[in-house]
Amino acid sequence: MDMDDASSNMAAPPPPDENLFLGPQGLRPGWRVLVFALLFIVFDVILIGGAVLLGLPVRVRGHELSPLLMAVPEGSTFLAALGAAGVMSVGERRAMGAYGLPLAQAFRGQFWRGALWGFAALTALLAALRATGSFDFGAVALHGSALVQAAASWAAVFVLVGFAEEYLVRGYALVTLARGVGFWPAAIILSIIFGGMHLGNTGENALGALSAGLIGLFFCFTVRRTGHLWFAVGFHFLWDYSETFLYSVPDSGMVPRHTLLSSSFHGSHWLTGGSVGPEGSLLVFPLIAILFWLFARFQPEVKFSAA
Repeated sequence: MDMDDASSNMAAPPPPDENLFLGPQGLRPGWRVLVFALLFIVFDVILIGGAVLLGLPVRVRGHELSPLLMAVPEGSTFLAALGAAGVMSVGERRAMGAYGLPLAQAFRGQFWRGALWGFAALTALLAALRATGSFDFGAVALHGSALVQAAASWAAVFVLVGFAEEYLVRGYALVTLARGVGFWPAAIILSIIFGGMHLGNTGENALGALSAGLIGLFFCFTVRRTGHLWFAVGFHFLWDYSETFLYSVPDSGMVPRHTLLSSSFHGSHWLTGGSVGPEGSLLVFPLIAILFWLFARFQPEVKFSAA
């Protein structure tokens, strides 16, 4: 081989599957997730800016939760994630339902099964804390129309939370990243990000963020076994609703107002979770392990496909 041939071979571009940006199916999955994230940020800024112009509350103040304070930022998160996924679906020529929320499954069996699991799991955790003498359920603190209004408004906002957080982290991002690096590496990466997002909450700590990340990994597991997000959305909704409204305890470091019970914690922060709430309790970790085990038995078939 002469020098001209050698130079020609060295200058030849790499084949598509060796290109940093492009693979056999076009833009590589990692870059697609980055584009999705950038689109989400743009849409979220636009939506939050519009809310500010309308005089709506756009962030939780301090460490207190109320439905009104949560509604705008959570709604913005979901709409921005939906918009970003919509743009990507057009470019990828895929149906929106491929990213985790098929309309045919909307609010059907898996959603309500997830809700039941979320309620049962949170109830079991607080019952265990009650058995140790670390938690009291207290008395009913709301009555009449105030009770009805609070119950309905908290339910509405936590359905929104379930959609917003699940679709942002485990919708387009999980489906697409799994195509590039495999399901479990993608699930672990996104669960670490999900746990880290909780560190922005006032009253949160590293233990609470770790438990949030592991619960996020469990949600990824439910997506793998069901093929979509509806179970995870239902679980997320009723876990948070039970934690915040029904049992009236701190939720990831945030303290709820206008809730059902006058409950209280006592004793070691290792058991109670301290300012984090029960998600920061050491008892949440065996609970998450039990959830993995039970769900693997009840839902043995893998239905997830990133193709």
